[in-house]
Amino acid sequence: MEITASEMKGTAIHIRLLTESDAEAMLQLQLENKAFFESTSAQRSSEYYTLGGTKERIRSYTEAAEKDYDYYFGIFKNDGNGLIGTINLFAVMRGSIQSAYVGYALDEKHNGQGYTTEAVKLVVDYSFNELKLHRLEAGVMPHNLGSLRVLEKAGFEREGLARKNVKINGKWEDHVQLAIVNPND
Repeated sequence: MEITASEMKGTAIHIRLLTESDAEAMLQLQLENKAFFESTSAQRSSEYYTLGGTKERIRSYTEAAEKDYDYYFGIFKNDGNGLIGTINLFAVMRGSIQSAYVGYALDEKHNGQGYTTEAVKLVVDYSFNELKLHRLEAGVMPHNLGSLRVLEKAGFEREGLARKNVKINGKWEDHVQLAIVNPND
């Protein structure tokens, strides 16, 4: 599958696949939001917070997209082009399933401004129209009301609760399961 670095543009932000030239901005985003991001995801090794580790992850993201496994996008503001977050499609399943999971992280100081909702809508459009996926899923800890609102505004519907689903900071956490189905299928 041919992957281009083309961007999907919204009104306030655009998303595009990350490239190695984004490594310094990506590292800065991760360092500035370390405690915030790790409150809802797994703790990361010290190598994760180095420029070398960041470049290696971006190289692996590129390879995964080329193989149609995962797609890792940066979220950039249209007025200044700065990296303010990430959104990804992961665990792409083909065959009779045609689905993937969505995950995202936005710079804490940009929360509550609609950027993540816009990014989710762009990635849904890309998933259904370019990748021809049938279904996208996401899981959110029940207390993360902002993230639940983001997904619901983007058209995801709640499907249930996955008990003790993801290990975060040494504890198995429940996750509300949400999904959206391609309306063209």
